[in-house]
Parts: sequence; structure tokens; C-alpha cells
Amino acid sequence: MTGARLDEIDRKILAELQADGRMTNVELARRVGISAPPCLRRVRALEETGFIRGYHADINARELGFEVQVFAMVRLVSQSERDLSAFEALARSWPLVRECHMLNGEIDFILKCTAPDLPSFQRFLTESLTAAPNVASVKTSLVIRCAKDEPGVPFDVVEDRVAALG
Repeated sequence: MTGARLDEIDRKILAELQADGRMTNVELARRVGISAPPCLRRVRALEETGFIRGYHADINARELGFEVQVFAMVRLVSQSERDLSAFEALARSWPLVRECHMLNGEIDFILKCTAPDLPSFQRFLTESLTAAPNVASVKTSLVIRCAKDEPGVPFDVVEDRVAALG
């Protein structure tokens, strides 16, 4: 189901919850202009159909002592589906890997890694990542600072697309 199949109220619900997943159903209903019972039914339907995958706290990694963020570009020896799936499973098992995306082009995967310090990341890099089966090469880039970190969907673009279709 695409964003175009959702009505305007469903899209407003998603935008409001993306901005603040902790608001009460009563507040959400007020913001989207409907009463609380149908709002709750809509939220549950959005959860059941997979539009809402979960609710998460935005944790400040630095406050917990995670000072290092690194992007690792991984090239594999073989790109067979079996080998790609095996690497994905391995990446899911590594706690320092927070995101894993398969790419097209020269790089097969990009990993977003978070570590408490450089020695911790270096141990992961040398003992786990570069030592993993089927890994041909790894290039890393240390994050100096983050200019933007905005998860989710740009709902203004969703609304523009719906208007263009409609």
C-alpha cells in the first residue's frame, strides 16, 4: 500500500507520530481533527498494516559514552544471493553495526557503526569485519560531525505527491 492510498487523516496521524511518538491518543486526535476512539482505531490499523513499525526513544549515544561513529564501505568477494544473505546475517549480529545497507556499484554494503572509542572500533574492524568470510576489502570514514540526522519520511513530499496524483 502506498502513501497515496492513505487518506489525509491517516497521513496526518503518521506525520504527528513520527514527530512525537509519545503523545497521548487524545492529543493526537485533537491535532488531526477527529475524536479519540476513531483515532485509536486508525493508529491500530496503521500498526497492523505495517505503516507503523514501532516506537523508539531517540538516545544520545555520546551521553552513554559512544564517542565514535564510522561508516564502513564493504566489498565482498562473491555477490551470490547466498553470500549476500550470509553477510547480512553476520552484520545483524554485530552490536557496533547500527545500520547495514546493500548498495549497487563498487561497494556492496555500507555499515554505520557506533563505538565508545577508536580502539574499540579498531578491534571490531580487525577482529570481526575484515576477518569475516567473503570480505574482500573495507574502507572506513570517521564521522567528524553530523549536520543532519532526521529519521523517517518527509511528509511534505508525501503530500506533494498525493496532490500531484489527485
